[in-house]
Amino acid sequence: MKQFFYVLVLMFLVSFTAKAQQNVKHTVLSGETVTQIAQKYKVTPLDIYTLNPDARNGLKENSVLLIPSKGTVKIPVKEQKVTDTPSQKKNGTHTVAPKETVYGLAKQYNISVSDLEKANPEIKNGLKIGQVLTIPKKEQQAPPQETKPTKKEERKAEKAEKKAEKEEKKELKNTVQDFTHEVQPKETKYSIAKKYGITLEELEKRNPEIKEGLKIGQVLIIKGNPSKVETADKKSETRQEAPKQETADSNFDKYEVKPKETLYSLSRQFGLSQNELIDLNPELKDGVKVGMMLKVPNTLPVSGASTKNFTDLTKTLSKKDRKELVLLLPFNLAKISGDSTSTVQTRLKKDGFLNMTLDFYSGALMAIDSAKTLGLNIDVKIFDSQENKNTSNISSTFVQNNLTKADVVIGPFYQAHAEKTAEMLNQSNVPVISPLSKDSAKLYSNLYQSMPTPEYLRNAMFDYMNSKNGNIVAVVDPKKATTRKYISDNYGNVRFATFTDKGGLSAESLKSLLKPNQMNYVVMETASIWMIKSTITALLAAQSEYQLQLVILESNEALDSDEILVSNLAKLKMMYPAVTRENDTPEALIFAKMYKKKNNILPNQYATRGFDVTFDAMLRLSQEKSFEETIYDVATEQVENKFNYNRNPAGGYSNKGVYILYYDEDLSVKEAK
Repeated sequence: MKQFFYVLVLMFLVSFTAKAQQNVKHTVLSGETVTQIAQKYKVTPLDIYTLNPDARNGLKENSVLLIPSKGTVKIPVKEQKVTDTPSQKKNGTHTVAPKETVYGLAKQYNISVSDLEKANPEIKNGLKIGQVLTIPKKEQQAPPQETKPTKKEERKAEKAEKKAEKEEKKELKNTVQDFTHEVQPKETKYSIAKKYGITLEELEKRNPEIKEGLKIGQVLIIKGNPSKVETADKKSETRQEAPKQETADSNFDKYEVKPKETLYSLSRQFGLSQNELIDLNPELKDGVKVGMMLKVPNTLPVSGASTKNFTDLTKTLSKKDRKELVLLLPFNLAKISGDSTSTVQTRLKKDGFLNMTLDFYSGALMAIDSAKTLGLNIDVKIFDSQENKNTSNISSTFVQNNLTKADVVIGPFYQAHAEKTAEMLNQSNVPVISPLSKDSAKLYSNLYQSMPTPEYLRNAMFDYMNSKNGNIVAVVDPKKATTRKYISDNYGNVRFATFTDKGGLSAESLKSLLKPNQMNYVVMETASIWMIKSTITALLAAQSEYQLQLVILESNEALDSDEILVSNLAKLKMMYPAVTRENDTPEALIFAKMYKKKNNILPNQYATRGFDVTFDAMLRLSQEKSFEETIYDVATEQVENKFNYNRNPAGGYSNKGVYILYYDEDLSVKEAK
């Protein structure tokens, strides 16, 4: 009796120890994170999140977490693995573990396969991990000579084993394809992506919210295998303990520091914190020097239209240092220097490019006057770029006037000449602003595209519709195959309406694609007046049953036809992306009034853009930060234009300041919020 009591105590202790090894309780201390706790117990954050799903929403002081012991299997169902113990045999049950087979279990318990199947008929279709089997007792077992399996049983067991391995691999793949990472202080998107061996694009695609920046304690979804996390952590620990050695690394390139670059601007340019940049380049502790060769990541962060604060730079002016602004404008004076007054007047009536130049120039002069009023410490130089589509005098102007001394250059107008100017001033790191071109640019690091590209306008429109969780339906003319392919390739959630034999929109097709209790955005892409009319008719008819809004992706001259009623477009609140807005604020009205007083005419779009581009550049030059540093931190809005410059992955900057506008029912144009 005493021995039996000791056996019971021993069994209790064994059982208790086994459970204790699986899970440990941890009381959360103030300020602790899941990563810190995981490191303390030598497990991964995924282990903790698996046992404590609520921890993904953040930790609370004094809350209790279950911690798996080091080395336990990470898949919960596999933690139920039970080894062959005397108590198990006595109880007559067995919990199926990974890679176990019917044949193997029969051999383990010294019984036949047929006896095991009789006790567990369901296993004839194969074993499942975690399945609890009944093991026949000794008196039910067959004589020893019957335990040897037949060849048929062996073949059956072999098939079952392969099937079990296949199921296990499938389960492992489904279970470990995602794991998480908790953002720690001073971590960056680049450092996290590098740690897990993925690209920034993959990290941002998995976690769209981080495009606006990281937050300490934020839980990110990482794509990959959790075992890599442990390896990465161990490597990280090894690096901290071992002395640093310079080794060739395919993830890094050399970069030569240019004039006017600062530790801050370099860190922002390469998506690193200043400390991370210094860790890679210890010589930066003594300051940034022109010509230094730095070790930098060769995979740069992709900048989206980040949610920078739109800032009024007139409130943070600095007038300490004198700056120089250069305007390169295509007056082409050499062509008209010998013309008579009547010839010049005739040219002005016919030469649209010259008129555009003079309008832009008149707006720039208004900006210069405003800068004088504010007392900005800037010298302005204006040169004739003498350009047409194929030629310019940029090279001679560069040599004769030493443009390397400029702090910012605005112009030329043609993209090719703006790129050439940026190339010549690249080593001096002088920012060159392309003021009017919508063309995609060669990616010089000092070239700033101030006009958003048509592609970005389209993307911004779809981003807006998706941000509103809208149901997007596209009505695309069969002749616009390129547009249809662009939508299909980039926005898989968009569905396409079909057409009638006559080429008009099928109202039945449209209605079948609309959703009740949700905003339905109908994107119309066609130059056919007939197709536009049939689309508008179908939408107006469906408007009583559904929430609808007509959308176009770019300017469409066909909508100006007398056959298209503006009132119908207003009823459908037609929405579109635009570079400029209609501004009726008091400040905009004052600008228009002063412009008319000076030029005897109201400003057109080119005059207003001349003011906006020039005034924005002058305000950025008049800050405590460098021009480039203001680009990283500040978005601005002038009379009609936004300036939200973002760095391109391969170099240079693009303006992603776009308006989403719509026709209101009172026929006015308003900005969609």
